[in-house]
Order: sequence, then C-alpha cells, then structure tokens
Amino acid sequence: MQMKAALMYGPNDIRVEMTEKPACPKDGLILKIMAVGLCGSDIRNLTTDSRKGNYPFIYGHEIVGVVDETGPEETKYKVGQRLFLFPGTYCMECDSCVSGHSENCENEHVAKLAGTGGFAQYIAVGGEKIHYGGIYEIPDDVTYEAASLGEPLTSVFACLENVGVGYADTLVIIGAGPIGDFMAQIAKIRGAQKVIMIDINQHRLEMAKQFGVDEIINSSETDPIEAVKALTGGRGADKVISATPVNATQTQSIHMVRKGGIVVFFGGVPKGSMTELDCNLVHYNNIWIKGHFGASYDQSKRAFRLAIAKNFPSDKFITHILPLDKINEGISLTRTGEAIKVVLHPWD
Repeated sequence: MQMKAALMYGPNDIRVEMTEKPACPKDGLILKIMAVGLCGSDIRNLTTDSRKGNYPFIYGHEIVGVVDETGPEETKYKVGQRLFLFPGTYCMECDSCVSGHSENCENEHVAKLAGTGGFAQYIAVGGEKIHYGGIYEIPDDVTYEAASLGEPLTSVFACLENVGVGYADTLVIIGAGPIGDFMAQIAKIRGAQKVIMIDINQHRLEMAKQFGVDEIINSSETDPIEAVKALTGGRGADKVISATPVNATQTQSIHMVRKGGIVVFFGGVPKGSMTELDCNLVHYNNIWIKGHFGASYDQSKRAFRLAIAKNFPSDKFITHILPLDKINEGISLTRTGEAIKVVLHPWD
C-alpha cells in the first residue's frame, strides 16, 4: 500500500509524492498522522544538505494522529486512540537520566527511537519506543492542531523553568520567531514583569505583541544594546535569551544583561562557528551563561499538558493550516515571517 509523503531529495528540493506505507511492527503500531507542525529545525534541514547526499528522506517531528493499526504483540494502545508522538526518548537508566537530566540521555540508540518521518500520512511506531515512552494521549475535546504544539513548547518550557524566569523579571528575547513568541507567552504565565523582544523583522515584532511582549526593538534600525539599557534604566535585563541561529546575537546578549544576570544561548548556530565574547565583561559582571537544548521527561509531559490546556491560546500561534502538498509554501511563509506557526494536514 502506498501513502502520500513530502520527500526531501536535496537542499530546497522537497517533492510531495506517493511512497510505500510503512509496515506495522509486530510489537508496535501504525499512526495515521492527522497534523504535523513545521518546525524551524525542519526548515533548516530541508534547505541545507542535512543528509549529506543520503536522500530521499522524510522529515517532520511534531506529530499527532490516531492509531490506525496495531501489531499482534502490542497491548498498550488500541486502534482509534489519539496520540501525540514526542520525538525525545529516554532510557531512564544512564547517569544523566537518573540524575534528573534525561534531556542528556547517553543512550544514543534509545534517544533516536522516534524523531522524524512526520511529513507523511502514516508513521510506524516500534515496540521499543512504546516501552520507553514519550507518547501521550490526546483528550477528545482537544484539536490535533493544538496538541501538535506540545513538541515546540517543550524546550521553551524547560528553558524558562531551568533559569527560573518569574516575578518580577525583566526578560529580553532575541528572535521573534515562533520560539520567541512561545517564550514571551510562557514568561508572562510565569510572572515576568517586562518582556522585551528584539528582531530585524518589524512584522514579526508587531505580531509578538499579542503574546505579552511589552517592548519591541527593531535591531536593523536601532542599537539593541543601547535600547535595552534605556528600557531598564541603564541596569540591563535580569535574563537574556538568544533564540536565533546567529552568532552575533550571542555576542550582543552579554551586553544587555545586568550584573549577576543570566544569559541563555538557546538557538543553535552553524556547526563549527565561533562566537566572540568579551570575557572580562562576563568575569567582572558575574554573568552566568547557560546553553539550552531539549527538556527532561517530566518537563515534556508538563509542556504537553500546557499545550492542550483550555486557557492556552494555541489558536493565536497557529496562523496557517495547509495541506501537506503545500509544504514549500509553508516554508516560505515561515521564513519571511508572515506565519508564526504552520501546521500541515497530510489528508487534505
């Protein structure tokens, strides 16, 4: 049997075509994908030689759907159940997992059990993934689109919790993309007093205001460091998060934070690139710099519960719902900043 999928044949060469539907594992299931979010990391992978010539390949990891088939040895899930498939999987046995940092799971085999393949109509979920977990049931009164936000919210949720964003912080977020908007919204939920958003795209900055952003700075028009200092009485922000794939914003971030403040390098920069830092400033101002990636098992569960909460404004984040056939349009809308979050429907 065949299914529709968006296959990547190379950088910027994504073709929606028919391919073989995966076989159902004897100890697993087949998930009929009802919605899949288009992530910034997907776009980066789809527009670069991410597979180093190993094509075709199916990306997509913000996956929600309904169980379509189960293998004879699968006993946990049944046909018809609505599921969110979290791409992270943790062994819960290595030193990192046992210490409460399952986001750093050292078992590479387990960590890669589920991660991609969502830009398609079906995906196979093996017994090992089911055993180790990271699969959450979606309540009947929650839309598939809202549930798909459980994955992109997870790392943001963990980041703000790990650095203790709360009352009465002044927080600077560099990067007004979907991740930056999630950060602003959750920061306000956690009690941040002032959220300052920085970007070079004015349209993105204006859209960010609906998520609790108090002040916007267009860094293509004004010096963002001087602007932050002006908005904080010369003191600097309590916390600054660089949420862009750009080394320059990491360099700028330490000049925006107060003495004794925290800077987070959230956005991944090009592999092998180096960021220039004024280390004397870091040293004498007692600035803490933290790298952030991923989330613990517990944080992923709580982030999913937030995504499906009735009072969480998922509809504001999801600006475009497109058929899978229009994945290239979704990439363009996201890159230009016209879209905040694009969700694709494989069956439309």
